[in-house]
Amino acid sequence: PGGSSRAQRDFVEAPPPVVFRRPGATEALPKETEHSHPAAAAAAATEATNMAQVTCDNWDGAAAVPPKDGQYMNVESPVTGEVIGRVAISSADDVAEAVARASAALGAWRGMTTKARAACMFRLHHLINEHKEELARLITLENGKNHTEALGDIAKGNETVEWACSLPQVSQGKVCTVSRGVHCMDTRKPLGIVAHIVPFNFPAMVPLWTLPIALAAGNCVILKPSEKVPLTFNRIAQLIAQAGVPPGVFQMVNGAVDAVNALCDHPEIAAVSFVGSSNIAELVYQRCRALNKRCLALGGAKNHLVALNDCDHEAAARDIAASAFGCAGQRCMAASVLLLVGDTGDLLDRVVAKAQALELGTESGKVGAIIDQRSRDKMHGYVDRAAESGAKILVDGRPGAARSPGYWFGPTVMVFTDKTQECLHDEIFGPVLSVLRVSSWEEAIEIENNNPYGNAASIVFPTLALALTSTPTSTVPCA
Repeated sequence: PGGSSRAQRDFVEAPPPVVFRRPGATEALPKETEHSHPAAAAAAATEATNMAQVTCDNWDGAAAVPPKDGQYMNVESPVTGEVIGRVAISSADDVAEAVARASAALGAWRGMTTKARAACMFRLHHLINEHKEELARLITLENGKNHTEALGDIAKGNETVEWACSLPQVSQGKVCTVSRGVHCMDTRKPLGIVAHIVPFNFPAMVPLWTLPIALAAGNCVILKPSEKVPLTFNRIAQLIAQAGVPPGVFQMVNGAVDAVNALCDHPEIAAVSFVGSSNIAELVYQRCRALNKRCLALGGAKNHLVALNDCDHEAAARDIAASAFGCAGQRCMAASVLLLVGDTGDLLDRVVAKAQALELGTESGKVGAIIDQRSRDKMHGYVDRAAESGAKILVDGRPGAARSPGYWFGPTVMVFTDKTQECLHDEIFGPVLSVLRVSSWEEAIEIENNNPYGNAASIVFPTLALALTSTPTSTVPCA
């Protein structure tokens, strides 16, 4: 459930990175200021583009560590198209050094009580909340989310940090008396060194899905952020150190394909988590399993929303538009296919009206930027081919692609009659809603069950009571 990063797209063959001379030191981030009004967030994003470019080196838990071969690549803001920083491109040697540091720190860290480690997460939770406006500005700058979405990215990630504070209670073992004089002891022990490879679309939330729990459980963590959005976690890494996590326990290795391969292959890394496109998730999983390494690999999605004819049209239209166009559609839970069962009256008209009312921008309530030109052009191509194939385009987002500077694409609503059309099956990963009318509930469920993805499906009922008492017996498998 995430967008492909360069490391994911070019997993086998990576283009040569841009090479820069390493700066003498990492530039300081701008001081935090509070923004209580949404318009101030947009102004802050504009101001941020004028700051000194930030160099995102690797991180050893206490200080920045330049890549051994001195290679960097540019980081662009999708909001302005301008270069806002540069990120280290790490090699297998950089990964090996990080693993060595983690190995040296592991014994003392896992030797601490779970309560002591959770205390670090408690402090981190406070620090993230304290710096949420600063982090939200970075997310808007490097990812393109609007201000409210950026704050949501941080809040949802911080929920997992909060949950990790409960590990002293929820990870307790037990002793069972199974027979006379026979006892069984159940204990939980850290795996050791673990790696997390994360995508661009949620710079704070997705890394925080895993690392707070892994750290509180006594593991050492090596994170590889998306090279498209390294600034946010470059800052959070400093907060993790400030929270009391010792050097070597949490580290970052930036980069692309070489860093991903090295994290998968290193024999001392006990487990790998990955979030990104499905084809790369499968490659990462196979690579790790070939080495008998634990791997959690989460891929893409094509989520269906089934609307019944007697649902609340206004509430349904509001929720459909929010799901399809929020975060510019660049999220795994976006409802990208709408199946209308029977005569749904003016429901589609209401969805269209809400899509047409949306504006592009980084202020709260607007549709944010697309991560890069390649992704924007991909969306443009899907809509072009849909129009050529006879789809009815009710809302056309292609004019939004002409907005400059930056990379943008407007909300798009298309109605299809051909069930095989690619927009109904491919993960477009943008603010594009594909609509198909079906004659019955059974037809809608058949379409959903034939979907190869297993992320989410939603059904719009008239009332919650009806949903709980009158749900058809058909099942919708969601992994």
